[in-house]
Amino acid sequence: MGATHLHITAWALGLILFIIALVLYKKSSNKPATIVHMILRLVYLFIIITGGLLTWDYFQGYSMPILGEVIVKALAGIWIVVMMEMILVSAKKGKPATGKWIQFFIALIIVIVLGFFRLPMGFYF
Repeated sequence: MGATHLHITAWALGLILFIIALVLYKKSSNKPATIVHMILRLVYLFIIITGGLLTWDYFQGYSMPILGEVIVKALAGIWIVVMMEMILVSAKKGKPATGKWIQFFIALIIVIVLGFFRLPMGFYF
C-alpha cells in the first residue's frame, strides 16, 4: 500500500509542476520555467519507478484476466509522461501542441478509469 501512496503523491506533484512550468513558459519566463521543468523530470523518474513497483505487485498477486488492464494502464501512464514532456517542449519553442493535448487527455482518461475504477488497488474497487 505504501507504493500506492508514493505513486499518487508523485503524479500529483508532477501535475502541479507541469502546470507551473507550462504557465511560466507561456509567460516567457524561460529561466524559472526551465528550473521547474528540470525538477519535473526528476519527478517523472519517481512516477515511473513507483508505477513500475505497482505493476510488479499486480504481476505477483493477481490472475491473468486482470493483467491485460494492468499492462494497458502502465503503457498509458508512460504515454502521459511522454506527452507532458512533449507539451512543455512545444510550449518552450512556442509551437502549437493541440494533438499532444488530445493524446494527453485520452491517456489520462484511460489511466483514471483503470486505476481508480477497474483495478483492485484503486479507490473504488
